[in-house]
Order: sequence, then C-alpha cells, then structure tokens
Amino acid sequence: MAKLTVDSFLDLVQRSGLVERESLKRAVARLQEQDEPIAESAAASLVEAGLLTRWQSEKLLEGRHKGFFLKKYRLLNHLGTGGMSSVYLAEHVLMQRRVAIKVLPKHRVQDTSYLARFHREAQAAAALDHRNIVRAYDVDNEGDLHYLVMEYVEGQDLQAMVRDRGPLEYPIAADYARQAALGLAHAHGAGLVHRDIKPANLLVDRNHVVKVLDLGLARFTEEDHASLTLAHDENVLGTADYLAPEQARDSHGADARADIYSLGCSFYFLLTGHPPFCEGTLPQRLMHHQNSPPPSIFKDRPDAPEDLVRICLRMMAKKPEDRQQSAVEVADELAEWMTVHQVAVEAGTSGGSSGRLKATARTASKGSRGSDPLIRSGSPSGSDLGKRDPRPRETAPGGGDTVSSQDRGTVAGPGSSKRGFSSGDSHPARSSKPAPPAARRADDQDSVPDFLLQVESPVISRMRSRASLTEEDLRSYHGHRDEVPVGLWIAIGVGCLVAVVLLIAFLVSG
Repeated sequence: MAKLTVDSFLDLVQRSGLVERESLKRAVARLQEQDEPIAESAAASLVEAGLLTRWQSEKLLEGRHKGFFLKKYRLLNHLGTGGMSSVYLAEHVLMQRRVAIKVLPKHRVQDTSYLARFHREAQAAAALDHRNIVRAYDVDNEGDLHYLVMEYVEGQDLQAMVRDRGPLEYPIAADYARQAALGLAHAHGAGLVHRDIKPANLLVDRNHVVKVLDLGLARFTEEDHASLTLAHDENVLGTADYLAPEQARDSHGADARADIYSLGCSFYFLLTGHPPFCEGTLPQRLMHHQNSPPPSIFKDRPDAPEDLVRICLRMMAKKPEDRQQSAVEVADELAEWMTVHQVAVEAGTSGGSSGRLKATARTASKGSRGSDPLIRSGSPSGSDLGKRDPRPRETAPGGGDTVSSQDRGTVAGPGSSKRGFSSGDSHPARSSKPAPPAARRADDQDSVPDFLLQVESPVISRMRSRASLTEEDLRSYHGHRDEVPVGLWIAIGVGCLVAVVLLIAFLVSG
C-alpha cells in the first residue's frame, strides 16, 4: 500500500475511536509546530503522549482502523498466538481494568471441534477460582468472533525464566512446583484434568505467585465428552516433552495423575534447565517417555538434595499407580521438604504461598539429615545451595553474635535483578574481628577493670551483658570483696594464740 501521509494517518486515528476528540486536537496542534512532520513521527508523538500504544500505532500505520475493540474492551497489545487462538492485552473501557483476551480466529469458527474446544476452555476456566489458576471473567462473541476474557497476569512463564536465568535454586523450584500442584489440586477437585502442563503454562507474577495457564485441553472427568485425540490430524493432544505415557497412548482416558507426570517433567526442567528427554525426533521422545528412565538430575546438578530428587522422580514414574496419587500429595511432600530444610515462606504474604522464601536455618545436603550445611540464598545459582559455609564462626567478646551485611544475599528472579529471597536470618553472621571493649563511664572513678571482675566476682555473668558498670554493680562487687567469713576470723584468732604460746615457751626455756 502507498505510504501514509500525516493527514491520512490522523484520519485513521480518528476513525479508530482510540483517542478522544479533544485529546487528538491537542496532539494535532503540537504536530503543527514541527517542520514537515511525517506519519511515523506523528505516530511516535501519540505514543509518547500516552494516547496510543506502540502496537496500536503500528497497526494504524499499516492502514488499519478497525478491530481495536471487542464490545467493552479496548485492545492494547498482541501477547501471542497459540495452537488455537490469539491472546491480546486489553482494557475495560469504563473500569480501566487490564485483562487478557483469548480470541478464536474467524476461520476456526466453521470448525466445530475447535469451537467446541474453545467453549470447553471457557467452561473449565469459569468453574475455577483459585489464586494459583488464571481466572476467567467473561466469554462472549461479536458476530463470528468468539473470545474469552481472563485475568491478566504480569510476569514471566517458567520456560522463559529458565531460558533467561538457567536452572532455578532448589528452594525456589520446590516452591514453584508446590504452588502449581495446589492449583492443579483445585482443578482436579472440580473434576478437571489440565492435560497440557508444561513450564510455558506456569506463569510467575510479580509477587512470585505461580498461576496455571491455558486450560485449552482440559477435560471434565465426570462427563462423557467426545475424544479429540484424533482431531485435526493430531495424534496426541499435549506437549510431547512433558506428556505422560498413558496420555500418549490414550489422550482422552488420562486422569489427574497424567498432570502429576507432566508437572514432574516440568519440575525436572526447573532443576536441570532442560526437559527429561530433549533429543531425537518426536516419536523417539514419546518412546523415551514410555520406556526410558530420565537422565540423572545429578549429572546437571551434582549437589541436588537427594530427597528433593526423589519427589521429582516419583512424580515421573511410568505407571500412574507408582506416582503420588493426587496433586495434594505432591504439594504436601514439597511443603514437608521445605519444612525439613528450614525453607519458609515469609510472613505477611497473601495466602502464605507467594514464593517469597527465606532460608531460616540449617538444611541437609542431598537429603541426608545427618549433616547440616547451610542454605546460602545469596549464590547466583542453585549449585551453592546445600553446601557448608567453610568459614569458622566467631563470636564477639560479649557472648552474642553480631550481624554481618556480607551474609545478606539475594537471588535473581523474574523481571528484576533482585528477589525477596534473603538469607540474612538463616545463620549467625561471622565477625572478622572482635568487638571493642565497652567504654568506661566518666563518672565511674572506682570502676574495676573488666578482666579482674572475671576472676574475682560471680556477678560478672550479669555485668557482661551491659555496656558499662553501674553503681549497683559496684556496690555488689565491693560488698562481696569486703565481706570476711566468720570462720576466717576464728582461724586468725587461734593462729595468733598459738603464736603467743610458742613465744612464751621459747622465752621461758631460754
């Protein structure tokens, strides 16, 4: 198409309804002050003024002015396109609440099975209300355009997080898997099986809350829905790298334990940075899930806690009956691991599972409770977690531990260079040199040197906790020092008497 002029671009903006008339007039007045503005500079000016989003300006520059609204929602950005829909960031026109809108492409509407899947997702999402599941607000259509309005979660999915930052620290990976299990437990309790659990469908928001996404393959376990296993030339519904063996054989017959297997593979990904079977063709990977044990996690993470690895591998058992039998059981095992290893969720977070973790004390390396190396959350990667700090502990002369800022570490997380994972309270800090002795008060002229008190007086244990000596301390000390036992007086008297008798006897004999 021909390149837009400024006037034609502004005409498209007006026809789109994205900018109020008065705001557009003021923007046009500012543009007239420029020397020969072009359409691109006009678009940039409107974006800078906050009147358009960058995505909206790009579409307008392409000559489009329709499709920015779905009834009461204004589309702001295109977030992505999945296997069956496109997802947009939108805003409620009146409430100004941001939402995510999943739109089914028009050419899919004629495909009854795709439309059935889309409506099933809306039904599934609407039935769930849990902090670890993305909520559904509305489902509607505008003509032959069908869409689902969902909670917009600003954050990063676990696939992208591991891609950007590498394998996660053990406490973080455990808590994220635990939260996902809680969301799945709620879905399973409502009679739903997700059937497509993978890291890309687990989103972590800014408060470190995990949200289970994309119920597009969810199936009601208590109702007789038609199988979609062979629909659309797809032999299997689900993602091959995280697919349970029984789901690959019979997709519509898989139960909630298939989600546990997929979550186990996702947990494996968080710990190692790759799926359990990441090599070979699609059929080869599917066969590995059927017959091959997963490669050892210790090859990637030699210091991985053995008890945590056992939880992960049990989730990935080939036979459903050998796995944890419910997502609740998975969440409980991970919560117990966090408790045993003294990894706690910080107080004050909503619901107690925001993922803001604190290594509060000692934990056992590789699951051995006989040893107690420290969790050190300040390390840049999980490889340092579970190792003993080699530095000896030193205490100040006053008997108490001081706090060193060097022991307050942070762990990188999504969208920020720092996370709320602090190890500042996980162990006493080490002091590089003794604290200086307490200064003597100017009015304590008779104060006794501290080292002498340690030898002479039993009140030292009380006085050691104070910065200086008080009058009460001195009176107690002097009273104790001046006190002479009665027995001592008797011994002295007897000794003097004996000496006098001996002296007299000596003089007489002489």
